Amino acid sequence: MTAESTVPSPGGQPRNLRFSPVSLMPPRGTTTGFRFPLRRPPARPASPVPLLAADAVAALIGATAMAEALRHPLLAAGLVAASILLRPQLPRAVPGILDELPTVCGRIAVAWLAVAALVAAYDPHLALGGGTLTAGFLIQSAVACAGRGAVHWRRRTARLARPRAALVVGPAGTAQRVAAAVQRHPRCGVRPVGIVADQTDGGDGLPVLTTGEEVQRALIQNGVRDVLTVHPSVRSEQGPLLRALAESGCSVWEVDADSPSYETRHQLAGFPCRRLDMGGRRRGSAGKRLLDVAVSGSLLLLVSPLLLVCAVVLRLTDGPGVVFRQERIGKDGKPFTLLKFRTHRPVDEHESATRWSVANEIRMSWFCRFLRKTSLDELLQLWNVLWGDMSLVGPRPERPYFVAKFSQTYPGYAARHRMRTGITGLAQVNGLRGDTSIEDRARFDNAYIDNWSLWQDICILLRTAASLVRPTGS
Repeated sequence: MTAESTVPSPGGQPRNLRFSPVSLMPPRGTTTGFRFPLRRPPARPASPVPLLAADAVAALIGATAMAEALRHPLLAAGLVAASILLRPQLPRAVPGILDELPTVCGRIAVAWLAVAALVAAYDPHLALGGGTLTAGFLIQSAVACAGRGAVHWRRRTARLARPRAALVVGPAGTAQRVAAAVQRHPRCGVRPVGIVADQTDGGDGLPVLTTGEEVQRALIQNGVRDVLTVHPSVRSEQGPLLRALAESGCSVWEVDADSPSYETRHQLAGFPCRRLDMGGRRRGSAGKRLLDVAVSGSLLLLVSPLLLVCAVVLRLTDGPGVVFRQERIGKDGKPFTLLKFRTHRPVDEHESATRWSVANEIRMSWFCRFLRKTSLDELLQLWNVLWGDMSLVGPRPERPYFVAKFSQTYPGYAARHRMRTGITGLAQVNGLRGDTSIEDRARFDNAYIDNWSLWQDICILLRTAASLVRPTGS
């Protein structure tokens, strides 16, 4: 099956993308056009230290409710440690102490019961009575609420005094409506300074920025630190703009401006919102790289005899040219050379770059078919992983020709490249290999990136290993 039978032809008309004046910005580092400012340090989240200090002080004061015989430094330290370890981890951001009061009091009660159980187990004669437990719980709860309330009040005051400048990206009408709502609620700590859209709406409100130069000027003059996207199409169609803003140190948020509110960790002026990952370094990425190096290095040592046997048999049955090298697109759209055992010889460079699948090619020898069916031809990609071009788990890398075609045809396809590509991935373990739906692949890949965790990588690797028992080929 040729590429032309599965994707639009090269001469086809591309999609009419919205917001084109901004989407067609020159890439960073070019000598023409403009550039966003060099990356600033991202805005630091609120430090947990003040709340931890409030909890520790409350625990120390609460320990005074114990009898004189129990006022031992180790016992007080145990109460402080229990209070810190059981500190509230709320599922959403909270504006004040009343929102977290049930959780705070519940964790303090658990800490006191744990300490009482340890004391009773150590010496039943020193067991804490009901009056001591109640007094300690009430004292610590009151002090903790007072301390946490002071921290929340100080943070609200700081947000009102120094709100974070923000740009709103999306259709002008919707963006103006969201910006006006945010301006009416200064306690959000966000101050919209401009709208990024393809054309003005002709009404009053914030200035509408329709060119890259205007976005750059607003970014520098206002010290913009937040970007609010207010339409579902913005994430896919304005990917270059959002990534450029994220690289300059801005936090990118997706605001649901029209749908009913859904459960979410964050809200802005009553709108549900969530932070978007635009390819920056995320927590746990060092662990992912460590897993890649450890597993790929170990596997290369273990399967090196098998690689040698495959190379020799392939050379004897299919002639010279055992290793197949092909340009693929990796993280952030950067090309790299992918390595595989050669199972098919294309007629020319054009066929190599544009032919979609050769899984059922009748010209392949029996050993090449065996390599593809068992996925042994993919083993050389462990070198790509060890070298850093790929990861064990991630979106499958594709050739430049198909990346260009699929990015025009399928919304969200280009967003797959915000993470390092992989040998296997969530799409592959869900049966999306070979000649399968590209739209489904893009959706699974983006879901994997949005919800990435190191444990998810381990689960995908285990599912991939299990699937090798019943190989289907690619």
